Amino acid sequence: MKKRNNPLKLINLLFIPLAIFGLFQLFTFSFDKEEEESLHQSKMSEDYQIFSLSPPSEIQFAGQKVPLSEPEVYERLDREIHSNTYFHSNTILYFKKANRWFPVIEPILKENGIPEDFKYLALIESGLDNVVSPAGAAGYWQFMKATGKEYGLQINGEVDERYHIEKATKAACEYLKDSYELYGDWALVAASYNAGKGRISKELERQQAKNYFDLLLVEETGRYVFRILAVKNIFENPKKYGFNIRKADLYSPLQYTTVTVDTSVTSFAEFAKQHNISYKILKHFNPWLRDAFLINSAKESYQIKLPSESEYELNG
Repeated sequence: MKKRNNPLKLINLLFIPLAIFGLFQLFTFSFDKEEEESLHQSKMSEDYQIFSLSPPSEIQFAGQKVPLSEPEVYERLDREIHSNTYFHSNTILYFKKANRWFPVIEPILKENGIPEDFKYLALIESGLDNVVSPAGAAGYWQFMKATGKEYGLQINGEVDERYHIEKATKAACEYLKDSYELYGDWALVAASYNAGKGRISKELERQQAKNYFDLLLVEETGRYVFRILAVKNIFENPKKYGFNIRKADLYSPLQYTTVTVDTSVTSFAEFAKQHNISYKILKHFNPWLRDAFLINSAKESYQIKLPSESEYELNG
């Protein structure tokens, strides 16, 4: 009788080589994957490195030398330089927006006798955006409503000049001048902008101190002037801190003409259309106009900006 082949043996004969081949492929693939991952990590280490930074050996705020020889002062500046350098997206946007708004702010500061370093105060206050804080401070210079009115800004449901960069900057200058008359020290003036004159005066008396750098303050105010200093230092030495800012990427200053309005405007959408721009662009150039209309019962005279560039015109 002819001996029959055992099917199980045939299966085993086929399976064993396949299994060996599969294991070989698996280990080879695992090895290749590990090697690829190792090479990737090595490449990342070469291309992407994070460096510790050193504050400058000397820095001034508004002409006043900062006492960096004191370790505690040095470390506070060190913290803010690292925080602002490695918050890349935020600091890059600082550069972009400063190119648009610093040319507006700088001459107003100069005209009012305020040191140019205070442009960085506006930058850290709002990022040069018309933002509103949780406490209700608004606009480029972050005025509270009562303080804004005290310094001559018109604030109501139709018009809020905290959002008007020229007028808000002038009001900020008046506030800063009043503070300087009180303290005679620009660093204390900057701190009082954050904490209020009452709080700074109280702490100076309580701690028997004479300047900002000797005061123990709540964290926000204690960091405040150092944030200004850090941003100033980065702006003055961008490549030292790894920022390669192309001029083409900066936001251009707004080019505009003005029209005078001293009557009511029933619809700013219609007003915008008459000037061949959108309502959105009208509000972009005039964020201080807070409603879709203007009753103007007092017959105030307002200068409304209209873009002079053709790219802002309505399509169709």
